[in-house]
Amino acid sequence: MDLKERAKQLKTDIPALYLCLKSKETPVFPKILAAITVAYALSPVDLIPDFIPVLGYLDDIILLPALIALIIRLIPKETLWQFREEAKGLWENGRPKKWYFTIPIIAVWLCILWLAVGLLLNP
Repeated sequence: MDLKERAKQLKTDIPALYLCLKSKETPVFPKILAAITVAYALSPVDLIPDFIPVLGYLDDIILLPALIALIIRLIPKETLWQFREEAKGLWENGRPKKWYFTIPIIAVWLCILWLAVGLLLNP
């Protein structure tokens, strides 16, 4: 599999990992890693900010694919294939059909914003 095919596979692997979180067949440790990976992939904040030349994109190029590869090895193959097929239908017209998957991420960022504003207004 060349680099272009791997990048295309990531587009279905990230939603498939999210769907694996709901499965009873997925062990606990991969669920925790998948939750962290999906949250990081959807988060607007990076470990290394993208505006830092070269280093800013290294976490996106190296860290996410490495985490995804690790999780894929830890999830039972049958479970992963099932959710890969289901994840292929999530992206139609360039956006997820099930937009409510983003609600937890938005809720976390709203809480962080609320706490930050509270700290700034009440020193």
